[in-house]
Amino acid sequence: MKKIKRPRAPLTIEQKIARRNLISFGTFFVLGGAAFGGWKWLLNSPKEEAGITGGAHKPLRRALNKTELFFRQLFSDNHLVRTYPKSRAAQRVRENSHIGMRDPGFKPEDWRLLVTGADGRQLRLTIDDIKALPRTEIVYDFKCVEGWDQIQHWAGVRMVDFIRHFQLEESAKKKYMGLETPDGKYYVGVDRESALHPQTILAYEMNDRPLSDGHGAPLRLIIPVKYGIKNLKRIGTMTFSDERPRDYWAEQGYDYYSGL
Repeated sequence: MKKIKRPRAPLTIEQKIARRNLISFGTFFVLGGAAFGGWKWLLNSPKEEAGITGGAHKPLRRALNKTELFFRQLFSDNHLVRTYPKSRAAQRVRENSHIGMRDPGFKPEDWRLLVTGADGRQLRLTIDDIKALPRTEIVYDFKCVEGWDQIQHWAGVRMVDFIRHFQLEESAKKKYMGLETPDGKYYVGVDRESALHPQTILAYEMNDRPLSDGHGAPLRLIIPVKYGIKNLKRIGTMTFSDERPRDYWAEQGYDYYSGL
């Protein structure tokens, strides 16, 4: 003889709350335990050998390198940062770092940009040589890794126009461009795709006026697809290579790519 199953009594409100609390706390402890285990594993993982990059744990560096590859494939001539009318640009443009610009012997009139091509050919260019090229402007949201941003107005020559005019196309096929201040104390390495992005410029003006010393006079890099740490002030040298050039902040453990 079959037993007749009696329908279960509906849960009371108190029982429903208790069950939900049990599920919530259980999920929290499981996920929290997994996060703690992952953090402990990363903390105990070996660090990379100091070199072009340094200070990061190896699994983190691998993750950063994978992220770099993704964004290098994402950015293209058709992927542009948002621009704004000149009326939106800040009149008091924030200054952040003066690394590489504290040389008391620096004389603006003696400044030259030394460009070394991949074939060893060298160019020594004055600011007038660069100003003779077609001028372009950009008003965009400059972003800093410290968390602040500001709409800024810059003008100069597009990097792609600079490369074409001085017949550096073969050199620019290398994977990286290296840039340093005249005293060599601040330096960046930039991947080819970002260096040749159509919005990247060698800037000599800010808000329609020549650059101030604090903003990198007489020439600086403005590369809108990167954070400010890659926007080198007072460029002294330019080189090309298939190996990563040295990079000031990457050596401190920051992401080498530093893209937005």
